[in-house]
Amino acid sequence: MTELTDFELRNAAAGPDPFVLSEYASDPDRDAVVLLFLRDYHCPKCKEQVATIAENYDDFEALDADVVAILPEPLGKTRDWNDEVALPFPLLADESKTASEEYDQPVRFGALGALHDMVGRMPEAVVVDTTGSGPSVAHVHRGKTPGDRPSVDDLLGHIEAIRSATA
Repeated sequence: MTELTDFELRNAAAGPDPFVLSEYASDPDRDAVVLLFLRDYHCPKCKEQVATIAENYDDFEALDADVVAILPEPLGKTRDWNDEVALPFPLLADESKTASEEYDQPVRFGALGALHDMVGRMPEAVVVDTTGSGPSVAHVHRGKTPGDRPSVDDLLGHIEAIRSATA
């Protein structure tokens, strides 16, 4: 399973800028953080996924959970992307792809896939449990295809499992 790795990235949407995962995850009123590692600026399935989560964001907040989307693009492109989707949660610019690589975001097609995100980079969702003595990875979904993503209900189910374990 992926190890929890701290990172600091610029934020193009709601929330702190710069965004530091360890600081964000240390909020005692937060039980979970969902990290969505997106594929590319041009990815329609990424926009669809974050729009669906934004429409259901009240359900995440009701479980004391937050969502953080991470786009492997420069801050300017990430801001442009947010202008289209207007997220109620952080949208981070990972231009160097450092956070994406630390979390083992899948890339297919070898060197070609690594060179062109839209060709090779696959989606990934990481559910972080923030209820214990320190944040830890509770669940990872690594997409095998561009459309292989957890549903809102899947993500909420993992968050509910975290809350049940601490009740």
